[in-house]
Amino acid sequence: MIAAQIDKGARRGAVEENMAERPVLVGVIPQAVVLDPGDQVSWISDAGNLRVEFDANRCPFASNVFQAPAGMRLQSGPPRPGTKVGSYKYRLWLNDQVVGQGEVILREK
Repeated sequence: MIAAQIDKGARRGAVEENMAERPVLVGVIPQAVVLDPGDQVSWISDAGNLRVEFDANRCPFASNVFQAPAGMRLQSGPPRPGTKVGSYKYRLWLNDQVVGQGEVILREK
């Protein structure tokens, strides 16, 4: 299973609060995650090595490539300061095979 979810309480210095989870299963609708400022996306797969790749020229996060071995969680971190509200598409790789596409939608609070 491959899933992406919002992880509100995982940022540094955050006060403990209930975490809102909106899983996105690749190949199952919806394939988009909506983020508020300060939220982050979390991907996890137990099926193999996972890689998430955004366009290098259009990425809302500090890095445009995230990688992890099977069973480990990938966390995007919060969007970079000054990132414009909008839609950011990414490709999802599992064991060096493209398995799907997704979308992160940043919105204003």
